[in-house]
Amino acid sequence: MVDSGRRELPKPPRRVPSGVLTPLTSIEAPPPRRPAVTTQPPLPPRFRPRFVVPLVVFVLVLGAGAGWLIRQDSLTLNAAGVLETAGPSVVKILATTCEGTGIATGVLLDDGLVLTAASAIKKPMAVALVTSTGDVRRANVLGSSADGVAVLRMIGQLPNPAAELASKEPPASADRAVVGFIANGSQTIQPLGTAKSPTPLASVLNATKLGGPALDGSGRVIGLITGDTVQTATIVPAAKLRQYAGTGQPGITPEPGGTCVRSRGPQAAIVPELTVANTPLAGEVQTLIGAFMTTTNRHDFVGLRALYSTRLAKNLTEEEDRQHHQTSYLFGPRIIEVTQVGETVNARVTYSVLFSPNSAGALGQTCNRLDNRYQLVREKGRLLVDRAVAVRDPQPCD
Repeated sequence: MVDSGRRELPKPPRRVPSGVLTPLTSIEAPPPRRPAVTTQPPLPPRFRPRFVVPLVVFVLVLGAGAGWLIRQDSLTLNAAGVLETAGPSVVKILATTCEGTGIATGVLLDDGLVLTAASAIKKPMAVALVTSTGDVRRANVLGSSADGVAVLRMIGQLPNPAAELASKEPPASADRAVVGFIANGSQTIQPLGTAKSPTPLASVLNATKLGGPALDGSGRVIGLITGDTVQTATIVPAAKLRQYAGTGQPGITPEPGGTCVRSRGPQAAIVPELTVANTPLAGEVQTLIGAFMTTTNRHDFVGLRALYSTRLAKNLTEEEDRQHHQTSYLFGPRIIEVTQVGETVNARVTYSVLFSPNSAGALGQTCNRLDNRYQLVREKGRLLVDRAVAVRDPQPCD
């Protein structure tokens, strides 16, 4: 084509529908202005006493309250927990003595030593200890102190843990308790109050609890209760007990043994444990065996004959009974079998007996475990003892 020399105006751009293409550019806001850097430290916030003072008071009260709660908790005694901790080391003391005072509580320490009340073992002929689970062991008397503490040494061994003597006295406001035995042989715990506000001992004791340990909230021994009677009872502190139980037992003097011909054990009524079904017949047997053992322990040999059948009373004289049992103390009976054949009732009974080592047939022992079968007959409507046969030979308690 030949250039004619005409120049056409450029065509306007084609219109693009809105929304089809995005703008090619966007308007951006300017970047934020940064604060000027200063070299001076910032000013502290305004002090507002009306907010700070209540906060300080709250913290002080909370802290003091928490401390009081901690102290109060440490001074409080959990009776069930203390009994569980210390109970296995607390034992019942039984003895045949010339004065017939042989029942108390004691506490088992290391090396087989046992502490108890000296009033229970005056002029002893034979001594034994019984655990809360019924284990029986003989014990020798090493001596007693001027403040009424007796030191025994157990013969044989026990699986029971030894008690721990406290290294120091608890705070004056700390609760204390005593663990001991009551007349039926059950182990109990009684509160003693605090050193600052003590509970009168006579209000929580019986004669069997003399010799019981006073304990702190952790079950440690902080003292031993001694005295000739409940009314005169006192607490010998742990510092003295550590001395008496130490090497050589300083402060302990030998206790003279009994030289009487006849000795007696505790005089409380004996109630045999019934391990068979509690039928009317078993209950009748329990009553008879209990009366037989109680009367024997009281050395009422005339009254004993009222419990014998006509045949036995004829063949066993009162003097023979006296010779056989003048130093005996029967305890811990368990009726483990009751049967009846015709008019004869058989009752198998296990129990322990303390006696003088010089008594007939003792062979130097002082405690045996017996297993006898009693043959009982009925006369005029009453069950009576007709004879006894050993099921097993006597076994030493240790």
